[in-house]
Amino acid sequence: MQWRSIVVGLVVLRLSLSCVLWLAFGLGPNVSWGFNFPLGFNLHKLDLLFREEKVTEQKSNSWSYLSFFDGNKDEYVRRYSSFPDTLKAKMKDMAKEMFYFGYDNYMKYAFPEDELNPIDCEGRGPDVLNPSNININDVLGNYSLTLIDTLDTLLVIGNVTEFQRAVKLVIDTVSFDKDSTVQVFEANIRILGSLISAHILLTDPKHPFGNVVFEGYDDELLHLAHDLAVRLLPAFENTSTGIPYPRVNLKSGVPPDSINETCTAGAGSLLVEFGILSRLIGDSTFEWVARRAVRALWNLRSNETGLLGNVINIQTGQWVGKQSGLGAGMDSFYEYLLKSYILFGEKEDYRMFQAAYESIQNHLRRGRESCNEGEGDPPLYVNVNMFSGEIMNTWIDSLQAFFPGLQVLNGDVDNAICLHAFYYAIWKRFGALPERYNWQLQAPDVLFYPLRPELVESTYLLYQATKNPFYLHVGMDILQSLEKHAKVRCGYATLHHVVDKSKEDRMESFFLSETCKYLYLLFDEDNPLHKSDNKYIFTTEGHVVPIDKRFREKQWNDLNISNCNKIPEERRYTLPLKSVYMRQIDHMVGLF
Repeated sequence: MQWRSIVVGLVVLRLSLSCVLWLAFGLGPNVSWGFNFPLGFNLHKLDLLFREEKVTEQKSNSWSYLSFFDGNKDEYVRRYSSFPDTLKAKMKDMAKEMFYFGYDNYMKYAFPEDELNPIDCEGRGPDVLNPSNININDVLGNYSLTLIDTLDTLLVIGNVTEFQRAVKLVIDTVSFDKDSTVQVFEANIRILGSLISAHILLTDPKHPFGNVVFEGYDDELLHLAHDLAVRLLPAFENTSTGIPYPRVNLKSGVPPDSINETCTAGAGSLLVEFGILSRLIGDSTFEWVARRAVRALWNLRSNETGLLGNVINIQTGQWVGKQSGLGAGMDSFYEYLLKSYILFGEKEDYRMFQAAYESIQNHLRRGRESCNEGEGDPPLYVNVNMFSGEIMNTWIDSLQAFFPGLQVLNGDVDNAICLHAFYYAIWKRFGALPERYNWQLQAPDVLFYPLRPELVESTYLLYQATKNPFYLHVGMDILQSLEKHAKVRCGYATLHHVVDKSKEDRMESFFLSETCKYLYLLFDEDNPLHKSDNKYIFTTEGHVVPIDKRFREKQWNDLNISNCNKIPEERRYTLPLKSVYMRQIDHMVGLF
């Protein structure tokens, strides 16, 4: 009976300690002030508890609530502080093999159709039997989408021979004279952007991949791009605001039953591709209509907050969707304000971006002021009402994972580090990013993952900015997760459910054009893009375009918008985010 008494005593002691923690730290349904994270303890109450002793703490270095997370901080240092060159080379090869497994199977089983169904090893085109299936028909236009979208990735991977063969296939087989109704935004970023990028890489003598042009090339890709852009122009007609219709039929223009509502990103993310095209062919029409749409959206922002909504009526200029966030419907609008400035040097674009970024920081950002110092919840960007700034829901979506990369381009590396760490923690928990994640419930709201590239993109850009081996570990985790959970008989499949890892028979074109490209570049230190004296930028679909004086009035070195030097030199050789904060974020997403 003595052992039973000991067990009972231990149980009573455990319960007593739990009660003490409950009473002292507010472990209950009333959780963290800003996000209502189900942390298991109340950061706000703890903050109040220690605020009274702040002076004493500073003098005596007494316990801070963050030390709750600090007990095993060295595990992060041990795991992330180095990355051997041999492992980097192995991951580079693994990323290349991933690309070729998807690309070769697309060419074998799907070309000339738009996408590969990697489970059944078949091609996929538009859903002609169900025109209302916009999930498919917005993207697939019966124009060999995956081949076109992948052109510059072939050069990044280093396969000049296949790049030239693919270009010839596009020239010989692709036509846009099709009875296909497609989304203007998707056709622009996936098709138009890739054609322009490949044309520039073929013809620009300064590009980093060597002499890749082949005998007889006569600007056919540029002509195709021009033809497609002309077919997209009707979207900008008969709209009282200048904001384009969301869809066009490539043969007949805007469908008679077209809706008058479009999302901010869809209408406001055309300027990079349209602007480059205008400057290549000497016709200002395309840049003019794209810029007019951006200005129209910008002028309809809230006077109170400076924020934009996510859905607008193109005829009345009234906001139908009043949610302001950084994810779906909004993301690339902000991205292209900055990238348009970088490419074209138009100060108006940067003024808009600066104002938008300030509004985002003032109204969407929650959490402690500093990413890597202080107490409180980690920084997070939430969805708010564009007029009041009040939180509208408790989810974030996977598209928002692009934002740390944009913050890197803007020089705000510290904030980029913190937001990226939050998305990486979600990835560690599920081995993927759910389309929507509820930060209050610590659970996915929308469970699928279509092999999106946004987290990989931000990881790559943060590594380029910091050269911190932490980001190589992140890339390795992503690469291994994709191999483990998404690889099927003929490619890589969309995860239907990030928890049980069930799959859908679809491999979207951005998997090859972006996800594989950024993974490969992350591990390929000697890639020509990294060694070139010229500077390049990626479109929102990951297509490579040069920072070229042909496209801008001012040279790149005239710009002074980077403040990457704010990251101390020693931080490049330690964890980008302190162990205590990493552990805090991991706890918040339910990793332990």
